[in-house]
Amino acid sequence: MDLVANKWSLGVVDTLGAGPKRFTELKRSIEGISQRMLTVTLRGLERDGVLTRTVYAVMPPNVTYELTPMGRTLLDATRPVVQWSLANMAAIDAARAEFDSRPKQAPGNS
Repeated sequence: MDLVANKWSLGVVDTLGAGPKRFTELKRSIEGISQRMLTVTLRGLERDGVLTRTVYAVMPPNVTYELTPMGRTLLDATRPVVQWSLANMAAIDAARAEFDSRPKQAPGNS
C-alpha cells in the first residue's frame, strides 16, 4: 500500500507508461519533484519490481528506466486515479486554499 500511497510513485509509473525514459526526461516530465526525491522513488520502485534500471556502458553513462510487466499492471490499475488527480488539481488546490484560510477550530468543535 505504501507504493500506491506515495505521492511521486504513481507519477513515475504514469510517465513511464509512455515508454522507457532517462533520469533527466523523468525529472522534466514530473512537475515539482526534486532530484533527490526522484532518485529515492526510482530506487523504491526498482526494489519493488515495478521498474527496471538499465545502464549502458557509453560515455557519458546512459541509464534508462522502464516498467516491468508487474509495473504495467500497476499502471493499468492506477491510471484512472492519476488522470482524475491531474484533471482536478486546480479544484483541489482551490479547496485546500479555501479550507486553510478558515479560522482554526479547537478539536471537537464543529
